[in-house]
Amino acid sequence: MLILGIESSCDETGVALFDASGEGRLLCHALHTQIPLHQAYGGVVPELASRDHIRRVVPLFRKVLRDSGRAVSEIDAIAYTQGPGLAGALLVGASFAEGLALALGVPLVPVHHLEGHLLSPLLSRHKPAFPFAALLVSGGHTQLMRVEGVGRYTLLGETLDDAAGEAFDKTAKLLGLPYPGGAALSKLAEEGRPGSVRFPRPMLHSDDLNFSFSGLKTAAMLKIRDLPQAEEITRADLARGFQDAIVDVLVDKSARALKSCGLERLVVAGGVGANRELRRRLDRIASDCGFTVFYPELEYCTDNGAMIALAGALRFREGLSIVPPGGGFAVKPRWPLESAGSRDVSAVFPDRM
Repeated sequence: MLILGIESSCDETGVALFDASGEGRLLCHALHTQIPLHQAYGGVVPELASRDHIRRVVPLFRKVLRDSGRAVSEIDAIAYTQGPGLAGALLVGASFAEGLALALGVPLVPVHHLEGHLLSPLLSRHKPAFPFAALLVSGGHTQLMRVEGVGRYTLLGETLDDAAGEAFDKTAKLLGLPYPGGAALSKLAEEGRPGSVRFPRPMLHSDDLNFSFSGLKTAAMLKIRDLPQAEEITRADLARGFQDAIVDVLVDKSARALKSCGLERLVVAGGVGANRELRRRLDRIASDCGFTVFYPELEYCTDNGAMIALAGALRFREGLSIVPPGGGFAVKPRWPLESAGSRDVSAVFPDRM
């Protein structure tokens, strides 16, 4: 059983082939990032993103076939990112998937982008077993989920405003760091002195598992404004203080989520899941409290086709969301993860646009 995975939700084009027979294994994946394209604008330009996906998806598809030594006729099903994401970018991947599925006479498996991230640690040698709690933390999402199995997700808490990755990127821009700023801020923070700059820990002591990071951005702006007068404080100190504030909240809420669910396994996924300080702190508290943390490999932390192919293979096995060739397709720019697999009024149908 050979599953093709296609990812095009934002500013990465990813294609992968996953062999779903037996225990399953990733055969090959290829990725193109649009970071250089968007750097001049300081953020993702949706129209440019969509046009670049159009240019990249076919060459990446051919590369994956060539590198894996497989023929297009061997593909048994096609998984694609249905949402959430940029509508135009999603339509590129969905259109390619539908056209190829129709030509080959194979079914489609629409996949939730965050489900791909959520299940990506299953691509690693050290795999989590169900059930587990999950911290999804990226530029667009910060959520805590309870995961009972494929397609069985319960939202425990989420950000009420900016996602953690968004707060990283916006504060990095205030510090004059290059786009995308989250990784650059984290690298700068390694040079900062612990405790030299103190930021608030928003909602750290709230009675729920929700997050809020927009206030941190304002606090950072005020401290950066005063930076020239505070000669003893450096940009690295400020970056360190900002990162520590976000990590403190993420770690504390993750531990509380595990305790409230009575679980001993935590999955951390999404771009911010690659943050070294976050991993270090989670590993420390896991050792102290007796739970286990699972991370995807670094190459699967960003958006990629491998995670979509994997999620598609797992959904196909469970008989979830399988669409016959020619059955039509839709994208869902807004799509709650806990409703993955159900119909959603936010779907965008190309033939009605």
